[in-house]
Formats: sequence, structure tokens, C-alpha cells
Amino acid sequence: MANFYLSYSFSSKESTRLSTEISFDVFTLTSHNMKTLQLLKRNLEKLRQQYKNGRRSPLHEAQSLSKKAPSQRPHQSDWLTKLHKSKPIRQLHPPLMWGLTVISLTSVIGYRFYNQPQLSVGTVSPVKVVAPKDGTFEDEKTTEEKRKEVRTGIIPILQRDSQLTTQLKGELTKTITEIRQFRQQVGAFPFISVSSIPLKTQQYLRSVDEKTWQIIRSTLVNNNSETADNLQPQTQEAITQLNSYENTTSSTTLKGLLDTIEQSRQRYHAAKREVLNAKTSNLTPELLGTFLNLDDNTWQTTEKTLNITSNRILLQGLPPGMPDYLLNEIIKNQLESTAASVPQTAITDLLMKILQNKHNLTVDKEATKQRAEQAAQAVEPVIVEVKAGDVIVEAGEKITQEEFVLLDSFKLSRRGINWVGLGISAVIVMGTVTIFCVVSHKVHRPMRRRDHILLCMLSLSTPLLAIFNLGYTNLPAVGLLTSSFYGPTLAITQVVLLSGLSTFAATTINWSYVLAGTAGGLLAASVAWKLRSRDELACLGGVVGLVQGSLYFIGYLIVAPVAGTIWSIVLPEAIIYGLSGIAWSVMALGISPYLERLFDLVTPIRLVELANPNCALLKRLATETPGTFQHTLFVACLAEAAARELHCNVELIRAGTLYHDIGKMHDPMGFIENQMGNPNKHDVINDPWVSVDIIKKHVSEGLVMANKYGLPRVIRDFIPEHQGTLLISYFYYQAKQEAERNGTQMIAEEEFRYAGPIPQSRETGIVMLADGCEAALRSLKEATPETALAMIQKIFKARWRDNQLKDSGIKYEELPIIAEVFVKVWQQFHHQRIVYPKAALEPQNNKQA
Repeated sequence: MANFYLSYSFSSKESTRLSTEISFDVFTLTSHNMKTLQLLKRNLEKLRQQYKNGRRSPLHEAQSLSKKAPSQRPHQSDWLTKLHKSKPIRQLHPPLMWGLTVISLTSVIGYRFYNQPQLSVGTVSPVKVVAPKDGTFEDEKTTEEKRKEVRTGIIPILQRDSQLTTQLKGELTKTITEIRQFRQQVGAFPFISVSSIPLKTQQYLRSVDEKTWQIIRSTLVNNNSETADNLQPQTQEAITQLNSYENTTSSTTLKGLLDTIEQSRQRYHAAKREVLNAKTSNLTPELLGTFLNLDDNTWQTTEKTLNITSNRILLQGLPPGMPDYLLNEIIKNQLESTAASVPQTAITDLLMKILQNKHNLTVDKEATKQRAEQAAQAVEPVIVEVKAGDVIVEAGEKITQEEFVLLDSFKLSRRGINWVGLGISAVIVMGTVTIFCVVSHKVHRPMRRRDHILLCMLSLSTPLLAIFNLGYTNLPAVGLLTSSFYGPTLAITQVVLLSGLSTFAATTINWSYVLAGTAGGLLAASVAWKLRSRDELACLGGVVGLVQGSLYFIGYLIVAPVAGTIWSIVLPEAIIYGLSGIAWSVMALGISPYLERLFDLVTPIRLVELANPNCALLKRLATETPGTFQHTLFVACLAEAAARELHCNVELIRAGTLYHDIGKMHDPMGFIENQMGNPNKHDVINDPWVSVDIIKKHVSEGLVMANKYGLPRVIRDFIPEHQGTLLISYFYYQAKQEAERNGTQMIAEEEFRYAGPIPQSRETGIVMLADGCEAALRSLKEATPETALAMIQKIFKARWRDNQLKDSGIKYEELPIIAEVFVKVWQQFHHQRIVYPKAALEPQNNKQA
């Protein structure tokens, strides 16, 4: 087996040379081992320095390191070991995970092919099958189909709704009262005795138009007989009767009568105009005129007839959806026995207006359901009989339902695994999983093993429900969870693919369930990812339920329209299905925090919660390291602004930045922002190696704290990656100067660099840039934006040349954009203020009155 040899030399003033060889197995040299190799180089350099100063035997140190190399990553302190422990668990090889997912889904999707008869309905029998013995068997499938037809076609049982009946009676009473008030408002009618002037003439005189009335009055007053000859017959008849009245009385009496008619006419037409302008009245001007023209006795009879007729109709009952022509016939039939003086047409028109499109009969759901079940149970089971020796099916004939019952009952249907169906299931599953993997690869960063496991579990749950034909699919919950965890594109893809797989897995397909459930899942998948509070997600659950219920109702009408039981059966089922969408959304909300913890996931809501300053770790940071906390806030402002400009995850940037320096709590005074003018700790130490260990520990200790407080992996990544492998230049040059003064060899730069890794995402890359510019921007007070921009660009170039951003995904052409954003934020923090005059700052009591 090939070996890799590392040789390092140690030198001293006495020209002592020591060579140490450490071998590593090439086949175990992973990415971690390469880092181990770099660490060994740094440690060997330190051993050389220690040997030079007489601290420890380099040979003994090298031997101990050689023994540890194959099993762990050695270092001068335990911080790197802790960092190594925080790394994610090694992932399964992608093809293996793909294969496990396909096998799991195929085993569920192909469930119905495990015990499937080869000789089923519609297949051709390869041989002649004879009954081995007498048998009498029930055809359960045909029996259930007949019972289902009976249940669906049952006539609903109706019951009279007392509340609706009272409402309709009240509406009629209100209309009658309204007519009575108008009659009182218009005044008594007829004007005079019908023996003097007939009632018909009096009705005509009050209702005739104004022009004709003025002609009649002028003719009578001026006694112009020529004008009367040119009028209509009815008008001429009225004039003749009024002249006769004048002949039997006097001209003065006639004039008084005409004045009385004039006043009555004005009140009559005013009442008709009032009804015309009313929006809530059931009366029309024509109907009101008819009722106003009745004498008191006829009106009382009419009022009684209205009440009796309406009561009879309501007692008989008005079912929903009664056509107008049928209601009209019922009213006319009820009025056949009424007096001839009663205006039947007006009564019919009024009752039509009140009762049209109204009902007082409702479906008695429980009674209808009970009747349907009783009718279904009354259906006799379909029995199939056969005698021993009778031919069940001839060779080459298609098997019917009756023949299949006999074959299956005698266990001659050859039940077993349908390998063809199972193979088709496997092909379909492989296609759907491949599509999902391609979409995942295009839109999402590489997933961990736990991500694949969670997605596989969510995917398995939907076809499992389809196997039991529950109907209430959990696609809304799947869409909501996947969208919250991994984004809308993956969620929509998963919902669509699962909808197809579940439909394929179900033994019977109800397209109303399929369409409604898929719509609810797609809605949740499309919207959940951008919601930022539990309240918004709860509202989304309500909308999902409404959409599911509505589409189920519409889909049922399209797929299986039923005339008699829409409102009694389909509507309640649609409501229940809508409630199931809400229930699945509530379940997803409840389980989401547990999945976040168990699978180390973050949602926008959890990121908002982590960024809450009342979190225990942030409260400690603000209390124990106030300078670091202020530094963190400014870095967060810079990073958030840049993230918005580059369309990165702003919530992740905010939360990650707030926690990126929590490790400084291990030694607050080791960092200048917390010293508050006190003596610098590192000046007292006066040892760059000790100081650099203190500085580096803010990464390792930060990871320890992050693990202790259960911070998600994506938040923990900000702690080491915001420093990357940057050089701690101050102590490096201090150590370099000390080495030059002592006449020793040059100091290894790797000793004074962070261990990394360098930023692996755009978000951590932006935080690295913001962290590097924060101190420099704070130091600028009176500088111009051009000066600040030049300084930021210098820092950015240094990071770029140091290869700190090569894995972050940040492009070189995006650096000027980030720099401009940083300058704008700096200007907002250091905007100019008005200089207050000295007098304005003096106490008020010192001013003269």
C-alpha cells in the first residue's frame, strides 16, 4: 500500500538537525486529513521553536503526534477538536440515498400488487375451470355498488322550518300593514254613495291621469258638451254620470265633490310615488292602486284572503328551488273558492313577490341519512351459486364479475405478487424521484443525509394514506413543511409528484379528493415559504381549507352530478373536507418546531425567533460583552443591507450575524471593543502566541456555546466562516519582530491564521466583508464617502487576493455593489446634525427674564 511521507527539519544554534518522518495511508487521506496535515506542519514549526528555546524534546513531541495522526487531528489546544465535532455527519453517497428512497416509495406505491389475482375481471382465462364443490357466495362488490346507488338516489326528507315560516308570515304581515297605512293616508273611499255614482266610475276618476282629469273638470265647470264628444267612452261616461249627479243635487254640490276628488287624487298619486321610490317594499304602484281602490268591506275580505291563502301554502310547505310557474299555479288553486269581489290577480301578484325564491322546507339530514341507510340495507345481497362440477369459465373466455367471485372464493384466482405491476410502480417511482433530484440540484444547495430522510418520510406519508382510502390527503401539510424548510420550488414539485403517485397507489380514485387535495397542497407550497409568523401560517391554513372545500364541491358536481342530494350529502362532505385541510395545516404547524430541532432545520419564522434580542444567548452577549454586542449590531446593519441588494436570505444574515461573535464571551477583555479604556490585556501578556490563542478561541468557544444552546447548523456556520483562514496580522507581525530581534528564523504565517473553513455561502461571505469593514468604518468620523469607499475597496481586494471568497459564490463584480451599500449605511450612522448654539445648552434658570 502506498504511503505518504512528510519530512520536517529542526535546527538550533548548535546546528542540531533532527528529521522526523510521519506516514499516512493514502486511502484514508480525506479532506479532514489534509487539514490535519496542515496542522501538523504548524505544530512541527512550533515544536522547532520550543526545541530552540529548550522547552521540550522535539523528538518526543513528534513521536506523540505521529501516534495521534491516523485517528484524530492534533493541535496545541482543544479548540480545533471541538470545531471538528461540530462538523456535519458524513453523508450517504447520493446514489445509495436515491436507491433507498426508490425502494421505500415503491414498496408503498405498489402495495396493491402484493396480493393481486392473476385471473381477475376482464382477463382471459387460460384454462377451463370447474367448480370443485357446491358453493353459495355473496358478490360483495356488486352488492355495495347497488347499495351506493340507492344511497345516492334517495329522495331527501324535508321538514318545515318554523323560523323561516315565521319570517315569511312576518313579511306578509308587514306588507298588509303597509297597505293599511296607505289607505288611511289616502282617505276614505268611495267618495260618495255608489248609488249616486258607480264604484267603477269613482275608481276611474281617482286613478285617471292628470290631463284627462283636467279635461273632465273643465267640461263640467264650463258645461262644454262639444269637448265631451271628442273624449274616450269611459271618460264620456264619467262626465255623463257627474252631470246626472249635478241635476239631482246642485252645481255647488258638484263643485264640492270635484274638490274632494281632487284632494283624494293628490294623496292617491303621492302614495304611488312613495311606493315607487321604496326599495324594500313588496308593493308596486299598480298593486297599491288596486288595493287603494277597494272599498272597506272588499279590503277586509281581501286582507283575510291574503292571510288564509299564505297560511295554507306555508302549511303545505315551499321546498327549495320551486319553479315560479308551479308557485303561481298553487296560489291560483288556493284562490278558486274566494269571493268574486276579491282582486285575485292582485293577490296572486303580491304573494308571488313575497314567496318567490323563498322556502320554509329544509332537508332533515339525519332522517335522510337514516332513510338512505335503511334503503341500502334493504337491498338484497347479490348471491352467486354453483354446483360441484359446473364450469365456472371456459378456456379463452373473459372473466366476468360473477365468475371472478366464484374463482376467488374457491381460491382459484391465482393470487400472488404481480411483478409486472410492481415493476411499473418502480419505473414510475424512479422517474418521479429522478425529477425531484434534478429540481433539487438546480434550485437548492447540496442536501444533508437528514434532509433526504425527512423528505423521504414526508413523501411516504401521502401514499400510505392513499392505501387506506382515507381521502383526506395530507398534501397541505407536506406542502407547508417542505416550503418552509426548503423553499417553494421543491415543495411544489413534491406536491405535484406525490399527487400523481397517490392517485396511482389508490385502489379507487375519487377525483374530487385528488383535485381539491392537490390544490390545497399547491397553495400551501406556494405561500408558506414567505410567511414570517405563526399567525400568518394559521390564516394560510384557513384559506387552504376554504379552497379545498370549494374545489371538492365543484369537482363533485362536475365528476358525479347528483340532483337530489347535493345540499344534503355533498355540501356537508365538502365542509368536512375543507376542515380536514385546516386540520392538516394545524398539524404541520404543531410538528414543525420538533422537525426543526430533530433535523437541524431553519424556517423564516425560526430565524426571526432566533434574532429576538430576548433570547438567552443574545441577552448574555449584550450583558457580558456590551462592546461586542454593539459591534455585532453594526455588522448586522451592514450585512442586511448588502443581502437585500444581492437578494440573499436577509433573515439568515440577521440571525447569523447576531451570533457570529458569541465566542468572545469566553474572555471579554481579550477584545479591544470590551476594554472600555482599560489597559489592554495583550500588552500585559506580551506574548503573541498566547494572544493569538485567545483570539482564535472566540471561534472554538463560540461553536461550543452554539452547540450548548442548540443553534441550527446554518447559524453555527457563521462563527468559523466569518473569519475563514484570515491572518491575525497584529500578533503575526509582533511575533515576526520578536523573532527578528532574537535572531531566530522566520515565523510561519499559518500559526497566526484562523483554521477556517472559508465562507461556504454568500451569506457568510457578506458577513466576513462586513466584519472586516466595521472597525474601519467606525474609525471614520469626518471622512468623505469617497474616502470610505476607497478604504472598503482596499479591504475587499485583500480578502479576494487572500482567496477567502472563492467558495462563497460571491462574484468579483458584486464587490463594488456591496462596497457602495456599506458606504450608504455608514453615512446613515454618521449623518450630520445641527450644531446647537452654546446658549441653548445652558440651564434655563440662568437665563434672564
